[in-house]
Amino acid sequence: MDTGTHVVMGIALGALATIDPITAHSSHAAMGIMTATIIGSQIPDIDTVLKLKNNADYIRNHRGLTHSLPMLVIWPLLISLVLYPLFMQATFLHLLLWSFIAVGLHIFVDIFNAYGTQAIRPFRDTWVAFGFINTFDWFIFGTHVVAILIWLLGAPAGPTFFTLYGILIFYYLLRFITQRVIHHAVQNLIPDAEEIIIASTIRFFQWRVAVTTKDHYYVGRAFKRTISIYERFDRIPVPNNEIIRAAKCDKNLAAFVSFSKVYNWRIEEKYDATYVTFTDLRYRSNGHYPFVAVVRLDDDLHVLSSYTGWIFSNEKLQKKLVSANM
Repeated sequence: MDTGTHVVMGIALGALATIDPITAHSSHAAMGIMTATIIGSQIPDIDTVLKLKNNADYIRNHRGLTHSLPMLVIWPLLISLVLYPLFMQATFLHLLLWSFIAVGLHIFVDIFNAYGTQAIRPFRDTWVAFGFINTFDWFIFGTHVVAILIWLLGAPAGPTFFTLYGILIFYYLLRFITQRVIHHAVQNLIPDAEEIIIASTIRFFQWRVAVTTKDHYYVGRAFKRTISIYERFDRIPVPNNEIIRAAKCDKNLAAFVSFSKVYNWRIEEKYDATYVTFTDLRYRSNGHYPFVAVVRLDDDLHVLSSYTGWIFSNEKLQKKLVSANM
């Protein structure tokens, strides 16, 4: 989920924590537990700082180790060790418990996005991504805000937030069922599909569709049960030639390939260099595919510059490649 949603989730969880008997006797303890839930709801995303370094490291590592199973223990311990000297009335055990719930909730809800997490690491490095909840979901964010406001106006925390979580469980089930219905419709439309990716968008009834068959990639949208296929690409295996081998040594392309599930590629000889471009087909927007990896190679197949990330114009891409070469 996005940062804003994780913030309101942490606040809601902190408000629910007021049902803990220890908070009834100490506002100081209540403040400590609220602080623990807010920090716990944010700390797994601390790897976002990698974006300040470069996109390649960010793509490879975001929601990786910081969202793994060992961190369900490590993050709460660190949070509790830091907060306990400041909020001793909350007790270490209570800080640990509510920190654990906050961290666990963060990691759990992120697996329902298309991006996903490495939530089962270290057993497997597989990215778990169900894709039926958008990174920002207005309903999830909005219901949290409403519940928090109702609580601030004096409603009891227990009934307020248990009602919120009950509504959200139903909402998640509804989104899952909707995704399965669309998946079935796509399967009927393209019977030879080997892999079908159905990802939510910010619009409730609209979904992204990417399909892989033996010979083609299909890209489209679903609106309710109506499937629209916008483009079909030949599925051409990436060749094992000198150009591709040289490009794959670049960290930006390596990061892209480690993340992207459905992509096409092209090699272009231009006046200044050889360009190797990989394009993710899952994120079509207004006829454009903004998530790419590009590597520029000289005549000796040395990397001149490269970039991976979101690009919405060729001019911006050229600026990124020029700046990467400096």
